[in-house]
Amino acid sequence: MAEPLHAAATEHLNPAATAHLPRFVTAPGETDVLMVVTAIFLVVAVLSFGVFFFRLHTLPERMAHKTHKVQFEIVAVLGLIALFTHMHIFWIIGLLLALIEVPDFGGMLGRITGSVEKMAGVKEGEMKEIDETPRIPPDRTTPVPRKLETVDKKKKELGHA
Repeated sequence: MAEPLHAAATEHLNPAATAHLPRFVTAPGETDVLMVVTAIFLVVAVLSFGVFFFRLHTLPERMAHKTHKVQFEIVAVLGLIALFTHMHIFWIIGLLLALIEVPDFGGMLGRITGSVEKMAGVKEGEMKEIDETPRIPPDRTTPVPRKLETVDKKKKELGHA
């Protein structure tokens, strides 16, 4: 029958040592199982904490992206600033921005633009760009005022109520 681990470990003990050794003490040349288990646990714990930290850190950005918020880019930038500066106030501001609904002014302004284009008689998206750089004649030092381009007006309808 094989000798127990403790018996092998107690044969070469210092006389001042106690006769009873704890279970985690290994004999010389043997694998330290407790150290291997502790190392594996430590690696798994550090990786798990890192994943949890980054998931929590990107929470506002994921919330804003999921609900298709207008301020998604602002929330993402605030999250990056909070990550690199370690100032948590940016993360809190990003979380608050992800939770509130900011009105979409772009849609209203687009409707206003379309209405103004319709009133001016221009098809949607056909606005002419006017070069606003002043033209200076070679013999003068002051710019000459130019005529602005005008859009032809529609003929008024005769049948108004």
